[in-house]
Amino acid sequence: MQSTSTTSPVIRLANIEKVYQTRTIETVALSQVNLTINRGEFVSVMGPSGCGKSTLLSLMGLLDEPSSGTIEIDGRPVTSYSDKELAGLRNHKIGFVFQSYHLINDLSVLDNVEMPLLYRPSIGSSERRRRAIEALDKVGLTARTKHFPAQLSGGQRQRVAIARALAGEPEIILADEPTGNLDSVMGEEIMELLLGLNREQGTTLVMVTHDEQQALKTQRLIRFFDGRQVA
Repeated sequence: MQSTSTTSPVIRLANIEKVYQTRTIETVALSQVNLTINRGEFVSVMGPSGCGKSTLLSLMGLLDEPSSGTIEIDGRPVTSYSDKELAGLRNHKIGFVFQSYHLINDLSVLDNVEMPLLYRPSIGSSERRRRAIEALDKVGLTARTKHFPAQLSGGQRQRVAIARALAGEPEIILADEPTGNLDSVMGEEIMELLLGLNREQGTTLVMVTHDEQQALKTQRLIRFFDGRQVA
């Protein structure tokens, strides 16, 4: 592994607890989590299924709220943001890459990549198109702009998902098992693409993975077990 980043914190979780409750059962997803992600760092998160990894990513991405504890983005607690500010923060600052791609089958590759930019009124159609094409160029898919997801391989679909995240020019990318549905060759290609984004653009990345060989290529490896950070 490379040495860890020494730059300023971009995400900080303090005393985080996340509990899911029903009428009959209480499930502790995360407990006593204290974690800082520095700007420009590439961090991998590992642990067995059900240990809280995806919940952790959802909290970092402001898709969910902790039961207790504090989440800070750029040193500011997210509890100080309005709902509108939170939505803007997610849209402008954070890009998401999911294991199952989450592409819209009825839209072309180009339209899929443009989709998040539709929620930014300040960006016109020509600028959306320019950013989408530029993002697809970065992942090597400019020849596939008119294709639909069903016409692509799994590796190509994951590249589209990464391009969609890049089009918004986020400072942070959160990737949940980005190579989980891919064979080893495609998985290595996606991993190299993510490493390149971190190395060449300084993008902060947090990646949940089950692949220890890929995790060891990142700057820091964090392990979870039963909702707690153990390493």
